[in-house]
Amino acid sequence: MIRPTMDKIPLYPLPEVFSFRFYAPGDENSWVELQRNADKFNKTDTDLFHRVFGCNTEILKQRMLFLLDPQGKIIGTAAAWFDDDYQGERYGRVHWLAVHPDYQGQGLSKPLLSAVCEKLVELGHAKAYLSTSSARIPAINLYLKFGFVPQIITPEDKKIWEALKLTPKVEQLVQV
Repeated sequence: MIRPTMDKIPLYPLPEVFSFRFYAPGDENSWVELQRNADKFNKTDTDLFHRVFGCNTEILKQRMLFLLDPQGKIIGTAAAWFDDDYQGERYGRVHWLAVHPDYQGQGLSKPLLSAVCEKLVELGHAKAYLSTSSARIPAINLYLKFGFVPQIITPEDKKIWEALKLTPKVEQLVQV
């Protein structure tokens, strides 16, 4: 899914009892634990973390956001990542957004996504993309509310989005 412009990002405030913080060295293990709880589609370990995000702690400190419960425990994450050559252009990337199952359905993904999109803008990204699975209907609905639109690259993509019936017209899908 892509967001062709980062203008007019929906802003959702984080409930006062929760907080955000950026990556600190050692957060890899907390990220893995969170992803294992929240993501039943992927096998997650520290090797995956390092393959996806690398080891540059300075980049991680400015791009990987964590959502904390009132006791300061990590219960959510998302990265304001980047791709300097996504289909030949520079894009920001909403990457690996997850909220612990015990906190899902409480509206916390909206402020988390707001914060990550704002960070992308702050870091100079004029547009963004993300990858998700067609099985993640609540996530897709969230991304649609935030102005991300389906990106159709293959005939199979078109079939999947038509079958989901989450958008009013296939003509509104972004075709590449």
